[in-house]
Amino acid sequence: MRACECQNLVDMSTQDVEITPQTNIKELVATTPVAGEVLRAFGLGCPGCGVSGYETIEQGARAHGLRVEPILAALMVAMSTGRVPAIAEADRMPQRRAPGAFTGRAKIAHVVAVMSGKGGVGKSLVTAMIALGLRRRHLQVGILDADITGPSIPKMFGLHTAMRIEADPHRTNAQGQPQPLMTPALSRSAIEIVSANLLTEQEDTAMIWRGPILSGVIRQFYEQATWSDLDILLVDLPPGTSDAPLTVLQSLNVDGVVLVTMPQSLATMIVRKAANLVHQMKRPVLGVVENMSYFVAPDTGTRYELFGPSYADAVAERAQAPLLARIPIDARKAELADAGRVEEIDDPICDALAAALVGAIAEHPKQAQTISLL
Repeated sequence: MRACECQNLVDMSTQDVEITPQTNIKELVATTPVAGEVLRAFGLGCPGCGVSGYETIEQGARAHGLRVEPILAALMVAMSTGRVPAIAEADRMPQRRAPGAFTGRAKIAHVVAVMSGKGGVGKSLVTAMIALGLRRRHLQVGILDADITGPSIPKMFGLHTAMRIEADPHRTNAQGQPQPLMTPALSRSAIEIVSANLLTEQEDTAMIWRGPILSGVIRQFYEQATWSDLDILLVDLPPGTSDAPLTVLQSLNVDGVVLVTMPQSLATMIVRKAANLVHQMKRPVLGVVENMSYFVAPDTGTRYELFGPSYADAVAERAQAPLLARIPIDARKAELADAGRVEEIDDPICDALAAALVGAIAEHPKQAQTISLL
């Protein structure tokens, strides 16, 4: 086929597609595949990301700290030529807070800890799903992975590059040396993530640290990271009711806690212990999530309670909190999480979790303030 004929096909396939800041990303990519290549060239996530279906080009650019004008211009060129144009490096770089501009004060509207008390209940996956639901509401979201010795959040989000660490030009330690500042990793859907697994290029490096050091690291993740101005920071806590949860509940300006459980008597008992700890620390339990609650057979639609009857209502009543959701067993979610593609989960349960959490936060208001990171 001659070049002029190819050009005519491009013009015919794109002549009815309008490119504006309000154009939906997923709809655009579905009708014009080259648009996906342009967006990827800007680092604007993948067309299959579960958040892209809810965002316009302008919203996606803002979430990633990019200017929308170069993106629109590149899309227009690609629509007329069928090829991705050359993109200036400056237009690819997120306009996020640089260490030199960080003054030790970050505006984080709400901090929510996600806690289970018991391991193996899928707490990190629930944290990721809540983050996805919040991003679909166009909120700026961060995840502080406080599970220092067993971090799984970076793996789920497909993050493998170590965080950039630079000297803080404004603060020094007791020895007069500049304190390190960490730049949070940015996921494909613009979720900021700080984790121990992002301190090294090797994800299987063991963090052999005792309790006091773990507590100090969690504080550093909160205080010495150049977080953007976030609407919600989720803190993924490790199992148990000792050092890490105490550090978070005592040292961070936490709005409340989401408790994750499963339909098992032992898990329920341990989660009740976690709820008692939260209440002793004078923090509210914002809600309870029961994970692996049931299984629906794909061929018959029959519902099975594989781990026994649900204890969710009893746990919620004991925790004096609402039941945010009962999440069924879904092999597809586990598959995507294992493959580092958790952001491709496009399930209404993410929206339900986010909506319920936002409502619970509204019912437990705290005085708006700028968090001082000292």
